[in-house]
Amino acid sequence: MQPHYIILLIIAYFSVLILISFFTGKSANNSTFFRANNSSPWYLVAFGMIGASLSGVTFISVPGWVESQSMSYMQMVFGYIIGYAVIGLVLLPLYYRLNLTSIYTYLEGRFGAYSYKTGASFFLLSRIIGASFRLFLVANVLQIILFDSYGIPFWITVCITILLIWVYTFKGGIKTIVWTDTLQTLFMLTAVGVCIYTISSELKIENIFSYVADNKLSKIFFFEDVNAGNYFWKQFLAGAFIAIVMTGLDQDMMQKNLTCRNLKDAQKNMFWFTIVLVFVNFLFLALGVLLTDFAQKNGIDAHKDSLFPVIATNGTLGFMTAVFFLIGLIAAAYSSADSALTALTTSFSIDILEIDKKKNPEDQEKIRKKIHVLFSFVLIATILIFKYFIADESVIAKIFTFANYTYGPLLGLYAFGLFTKTQVKDKMVPIICILSPFVTYFTNIFFLEVLSFNFGFALLILNGAFTYLGLVIFRKKAGLK
Repeated sequence: MQPHYIILLIIAYFSVLILISFFTGKSANNSTFFRANNSSPWYLVAFGMIGASLSGVTFISVPGWVESQSMSYMQMVFGYIIGYAVIGLVLLPLYYRLNLTSIYTYLEGRFGAYSYKTGASFFLLSRIIGASFRLFLVANVLQIILFDSYGIPFWITVCITILLIWVYTFKGGIKTIVWTDTLQTLFMLTAVGVCIYTISSELKIENIFSYVADNKLSKIFFFEDVNAGNYFWKQFLAGAFIAIVMTGLDQDMMQKNLTCRNLKDAQKNMFWFTIVLVFVNFLFLALGVLLTDFAQKNGIDAHKDSLFPVIATNGTLGFMTAVFFLIGLIAAAYSSADSALTALTTSFSIDILEIDKKKNPEDQEKIRKKIHVLFSFVLIATILIFKYFIADESVIAKIFTFANYTYGPLLGLYAFGLFTKTQVKDKMVPIICILSPFVTYFTNIFFLEVLSFNFGFALLILNGAFTYLGLVIFRKKAGLK
């Protein structure tokens, strides 16, 4: 695909997003930026969250995972259903009852200021890492297929990537994102459908579902080896807890839910979002089966994260497939990254700087705009750092590995807060939450080397358990002030 076609495609794509931001950002203020004035239709939020949940990482990495892991990822997806049920029935009622803008404000009322700042800080760390990995992926693809041909260095590619996000989110914030994510999710799913149709036609497949079901790579359930990372109960339980922490305890994802008109709408959004997300993840894995077979039959040496991009853009499947792949990749990456930038701005403004306590609305807005620019630079710097040590392992595995360590303390904090009435020594909470990931890391090494037992994604549960245990140890005794 010629570079000038790609440039035209990118210009057209972002012109549409900027146009949407123009209409949604009219008369915008901090209430619009943070909560969309609580006016978002639930069905738009539900559909847009699909793209934000999947991101460019899923678009690239999940299909490439099938070659080595078959369709075992569906075990985790089934666990998501349990996690989303907890969000809809437990967390959303809590957030709406407290009328929260930042969900970490709950920790201040439950435990105290130290716990509040600790929870928000762990989110900021988690989301900076996650968003940077996702943006790294799309920036790397754009570098290879476009900017290298013009001699443009990677750091400029990254700056352009972040600048485009800032341009269409700086005014309307979450209100703009609810609408742009809906459009981007549509683009992404259309791209997946086109790619599946094209590859199945090239392979002369009459019935895609039968082909995938009969394929040796279609195995979903793994009960054979309890020590393996893909053992069913590990992935299922990990999926449930990952959904709870990476959606229900994540300001990025919950901020969209909190823009709905009321709790009932937010719960409807979560219900339909769950159903569609399970189906869409299955489509990505089915695409992985088709891509793997296509590569083997045509002598294409591409694996893991390079499998989908190489096949889609090398001309084998035609010009239009390459076009839809690029649209889908850009849509998937930006539907996650734009909301991440807004959520980082929201959390830092509300949780760390507490600008909502300032009386002058103009001062609040000025600070929020500065923080928005600041986090744009933070993401740029983080992506450039990641450039030098990301190597063979699939990007999605890296993100979930980091999530196990950074979201675990949030899981422990909220579990202790929701399921006990006990108070803790607030000043000890930061120490507990910092130590817990390290204890988890060394425990995992011990089990791997001594017992040959792989926790896999269940590290998140272990990390949360260590945090919970620390809170139990440093709880306040009855009658102690």
